[in-house]
Amino acid sequence: MSFGSVLIANRGEIAVRIIRACRELGIKSIAVYSEADERSMHRRLADEAYLLGPAPAPESYLNLGRLVEVIERSGAEAVHPGYGFLSESAQFARAVRSAGAVWVGPPPEAMEAVGLKVRAKDLARRADVPTIPGFDGEDEGEDRLAGEADRIGYPVLVKASAGGGGRGMRAVEHPEDFVEAVRGARREAEAAFADGSVFLEKLVERPRHVEVQVIGDSQGNVIHLFERECSIQRRHQKVVEEAPSPALTPALRASICDAAVRFTREAGYTNAGTVEFLLDGTEFYFLEMNARLQVEHPVTELVTGLDLIHLQLAVAADKPLPLLQDDVILRGSSIEARI
Repeated sequence: MSFGSVLIANRGEIAVRIIRACRELGIKSIAVYSEADERSMHRRLADEAYLLGPAPAPESYLNLGRLVEVIERSGAEAVHPGYGFLSESAQFARAVRSAGAVWVGPPPEAMEAVGLKVRAKDLARRADVPTIPGFDGEDEGEDRLAGEADRIGYPVLVKASAGGGGRGMRAVEHPEDFVEAVRGARREAEAAFADGSVFLEKLVERPRHVEVQVIGDSQGNVIHLFERECSIQRRHQKVVEEAPSPALTPALRASICDAAVRFTREAGYTNAGTVEFLLDGTEFYFLEMNARLQVEHPVTELVTGLDLIHLQLAVAADKPLPLLQDDVILRGSSIEARI
């Protein structure tokens, strides 16, 4: 099975990137655009383009009904969500399937399993992947959380169970500040994700942030494409990404990459994703999984010589991965800066 056409449910840089990959593979690219993007590059480069609606994203790129209409009208055989917008929406993935197209991404069930951080941590423990000491029990009463914070030991992190990007997260140094931090995190999480649930983690001070690129196929094969380091951040947003991480020895690299593969298998995950870890000296802890392609994926492509979107499309077309783990060779270094 292979695709004759792919609709890109996104805009800008990532849409252009996917259009280029489709052109290289002889696949017709179908763009969508808002009124504000009438003259945008992704709209001009695509083989076909369909207007979604007005400039506001909820009326265009985030409008499931209009996207499904275009999928059906265009006859797109597959849909690539890019990153951002609806790329991690299990609801959109199911809508794409219901419209008769193939979703170029992980199964919706796997997206849901890794999307909630508490459930993802449970998967990590089942896969024998180290997790940060913390508390994610069902009792989220303030007294219970305060008692668990005392048990874990300050400083602690209060974190939203849903979402990411630093929203719904509070670092607490002293017990007297704990209750207000929990309330603030809940309010922010409710506003950002419509889910005010929180959990606790030990605050690892001055950790490094290392993420492992993984990809799996529907035949059960999972490989990693080594790691990226993204420790240089501002307000919990990545600023500089580097591959490979200068902090890893060969043994530690093998250990952290193997842990990422175990987690991916445990989650029943296929297609491309990223497993994120905090690195504290020679110890590492599972942080979360991103169920999509990431902005910094070209950093990995440069050091492995592999095209992640080509691999994504092959896996989505139900083909086995065209390479084994031993075929993935790390060469050189690459850096990406977000300006």
